Amino acid sequence: MINVAVQLLATQLNQYLRRTYNLGEDVVVVSNLLEIDGTVAVNVNNKLVVFLVNIEKDSVPFRQVSLHEVGQREVQSSVPLYFNLHLMMAANFTGNNYPEALKFLSSTIIFFQKNHVINHQTAPEMDDRIEKLILDIENLSIQDLSNLWGSLGGKYLPSILYKVRMVAFDTEDVVGRIPVAGEPKSMVQ
Repeated sequence: MINVAVQLLATQLNQYLRRTYNLGEDVVVVSNLLEIDGTVAVNVNNKLVVFLVNIEKDSVPFRQVSLHEVGQREVQSSVPLYFNLHLMMAANFTGNNYPEALKFLSSTIIFFQKNHVINHQTAPEMDDRIEKLILDIENLSIQDLSNLWGSLGGKYLPSILYKVRMVAFDTEDVVGRIPVAGEPKSMVQ
């Protein structure tokens, strides 16, 4: 499910950038910046790279119990899980292409400011298991940003960090059946 949400956001952003700048190829890729051995990933040069930085369970209680009626019983489903995904969008453009990095990063901010909520109306191709995605910019101090890039193993690139909220994992597993309360039957005849 995480891959579906991240790929959807990258696809939406890619379509916007292709239309805006009349591009013939994709400029947004979902990828690590570095391979496990520390070498630069092959597909990230002169691209806007989208990658997952962190996953956290959203602690805000949404729907505690899922009940729906099946025949004469209500079926109780497991509680869906909601996660916050921290996504980094880094403009990996070098040398004379550095102004392109800033241009694409600015356009990314504009796109997600206009489209900070992605749902089935704005993205009909969105997976049915996802209700909606809400994007918020995460502000990091210089120290936190330095620590993050240090832990990523790379040098700083022009980037922005978003918290993507409300990715639901609803297994719809039945965990109980509850008889539907009906009218009591009269014993008097």
